Amino acid sequence: MRVTKHEHATLRLDESGESLIIDPGSFTTPLDELSSVVAVVLTHEHPDHWTPEHLDRILRAAPATPIFAPAGVAAAAGDYEITVVSPGDTVTAGRFTLRFFGGDHAVIHSSLPLVQNVGVLVNDVLYYPGDSYAVPEGVEVDTLAAPAGAPWLKIGEAMDFVLAVKPRRAFGVHDMTLSVIGRGMHRQRLKWATEQNGGEFFELDPGDALDL
Repeated sequence: MRVTKHEHATLRLDESGESLIIDPGSFTTPLDELSSVVAVVLTHEHPDHWTPEHLDRILRAAPATPIFAPAGVAAAAGDYEITVVSPGDTVTAGRFTLRFFGGDHAVIHSSLPLVQNVGVLVNDVLYYPGDSYAVPEGVEVDTLAAPAGAPWLKIGEAMDFVLAVKPRRAFGVHDMTLSVIGRGMHRQRLKWATEQNGGEFFELDPGDALDL
């Protein structure tokens, strides 16, 4: 399986000619080569994690592609057929097995409503928590897509999250809110946290891929 990082929070996973798209949002440029897509995962309803334009583009190339997301996304994306998933659920789509964790978005501020959020473990290999620090209990994570920057993110808490997950490999995502200098600083902190438990950190820019 190969994971390709796109801008901000968007990931593409490819396995034996089939593709999975995670969180194609407003900070991500239009995706291409979408005819192989067999599923889309949206971790929560915020627009930096999904847009109608991205979903329309995917569905034109791969009609009837299932979209898995929490109930909050189903309410926000009423024009689309959403398969609602919750923490503890496991679903399959093509060659991908998806296990869901978490439940809530990390708190941004008490004045803002808390929304649902699911983390997703793909083929028991790659874990992406969405906008949360949800640790997948009972799972040995091979590869972690670790949030690096956000209005809700404090780098010390992000480091503690990586320390708790103890991945064998990690790379940073959710990073378009950071300057170039800030992204480099945060990557160094996440690299340190990954290495404390013997893991390896990869610096992936948009378009870079990692074979899992």
